[in-house]
Amino acid sequence: MTAPEELSQDTRRFLTGLGLETDGHEALWLEALTHGSLGAPRNYERLEFLGDRVLGLIIADWLYEQSDQAEGKLSQRLNALVSREMCARQARAIGLPPHIRLGKQAREDGGADSDNILGDVMEALLGVSFLTRGFEPTRALVRTIWSDAMSGRAGHAKHPKSALQEWAAGNRRKVPEYEVVERSGPDHAAVFTVRVSIKGVGEAEASGTSKQEAEKRAAAAFMEKFG
Repeated sequence: MTAPEELSQDTRRFLTGLGLETDGHEALWLEALTHGSLGAPRNYERLEFLGDRVLGLIIADWLYEQSDQAEGKLSQRLNALVSREMCARQARAIGLPPHIRLGKQAREDGGADSDNILGDVMEALLGVSFLTRGFEPTRALVRTIWSDAMSGRAGHAKHPKSALQEWAAGNRRKVPEYEVVERSGPDHAAVFTVRVSIKGVGEAEASGTSKQEAEKRAAAAFMEKFG
């Protein structure tokens, strides 16, 4: 399948509405919005790699500016605010899903609503913003998009896996063991089911669109059941 070489008018309006310039940078924006299933020569993966680091620096700088908390608490909030699930949430909030360029099968399989894909494309857009406009405008964009998340409760509570590990240690139990018991769906919309168990206590299972998300949910389910 041959990918179109121009942005649609709807996508141009979407990008300019975010304050992003498309003129002279069309190839980069096409790349950032293109999933590998489309069969185009380039997709978003390299730009996502860059955008991930840009986002991490912007959020770390923002947290340092806002708070005098210790490093551990700052890291806890940083991890929550830059997680794939959070990036996917922001992608939905700005209306990104219909602008992602997917192959027919990937779109039919729900790829436009996959946390994995949405999170990656969100980071790819930030990568292009950094390349075409520089750090300061990209920081301003992130601060606009992430403002509600930053002012909310994201990352204030301890990560469920950390909470479970501390619970096990405090109750003189063995460390939790995580096992992927099922993986279903195509690569671009995979669902993982993870079982977490502690010898002598019990086990719990949960599913997610990534192994990490499934582990987090399984840990939370275990704490709800046995904690």
